[in-house]
Amino acid sequence: MTDELLYDVRDGIGHVTFNRPQARNALTFPMYERLAEICGEIDRERAVRALVITGAGEKAFAAGTDIAQFRAFSSPEDGIAYEARIDRVLGALERCGVPTIAAIAGACTGGGAAIAACCDIRIASANARFGFPIARTLGNCLSIGNYARLSALLGPARVKEIIFTARLVDAEEARAVGLWSEVLPDAASLAARADELARLVASHAPLTLRVTKEALRRLGERAAQVEDEDLIVMCYTSNDFREGMDAFLAKRAPSWTGS
Repeated sequence: MTDELLYDVRDGIGHVTFNRPQARNALTFPMYERLAEICGEIDRERAVRALVITGAGEKAFAAGTDIAQFRAFSSPEDGIAYEARIDRVLGALERCGVPTIAAIAGACTGGGAAIAACCDIRIASANARFGFPIARTLGNCLSIGNYARLSALLGPARVKEIIFTARLVDAEEARAVGLWSEVLPDAASLAARADELARLVASHAPLTLRVTKEALRRLGERAAQVEDEDLIVMCYTSNDFREGMDAFLAKRAPSWTGS
């Protein structure tokens, strides 16, 4: 697992790399857990002043959760536990006391898009694409926390349009709607700019940054205090979810029944 998520600290800047380029950096459960652990380490040790998160290669930041992680799901509790795990990991990322920067090249979808949405600053290369194509692929859903986070970033109308159409937002549109702040021409310039940006924010007053992050997190948390287990169970125990997984792995179009 260690090689699938790389972490190092250079001159006070932490660097997380999702390192499964052969699988478009699809996320396994151990990768999610390691990300949460790193956020905890940063807060305990106070040696890191900013954190950059990126994906290996130029084709993907992270293309969602690895579908193999879902194959053992057999009960309502499995879907609830999965979304609770994701919420816990994303919560750890949001609570991380230093500025977090997502440097996005290629596909940024599903769980990868959720991680990017949690970061404080997002920058991207020209080939970046962002979205949650679950209505076309697996037929599952997001947690209330993720819907609230996306709605705060993009507005509810745009969130519905993106999820309903299952399309991916390209780099220039994403910059225009404020999803990320900069578009760089290629992966090399993206990495250089991410490092430059991390050093800039790391040079500023840490308590100002920490308090600003926490204040905005608390404001956003109010929107997520809504029950969602019934909605999660509806999707993750459905025939459509099983069909979505089977079709995805067989590389065919799913046949949805709404059941």
